[in-house]
Amino acid sequence: MNNTRIQLLLHYIEEQPEDPFNVYALAMEYRDEQPAQALQYFQQLLEQHPSYLPTYYHAAALYAEQENRPAAEETYQQGIELARAQKNEKAFQELSRAYRAFQDDDDY
Repeated sequence: MNNTRIQLLLHYIEEQPEDPFNVYALAMEYRDEQPAQALQYFQQLLEQHPSYLPTYYHAAALYAEQENRPAAEETYQQGIELARAQKNEKAFQELSRAYRAFQDDDDY
């Protein structure tokens, strides 16, 4: 985790609160070392910027890692539907593959 980068991102968020990328980048910065903090930022994105597609893959995966399977499943499904609505085939395929892998985990 890079504290300088975190401070810079917080500054960007303050300057441009309507830009979801800065919050997304901040969540990714916290992702590995402070997943609970990352999840708070992903939840903020899902609530305030529901059309920001990159959030869904990482938020769903983090929910799954934290064994919150209902939230992971819902987030994957919402992301898949959003990718379809946005006609983003690459994101649709990535989310669909991740969702199938997530479902396969239930089989074991």
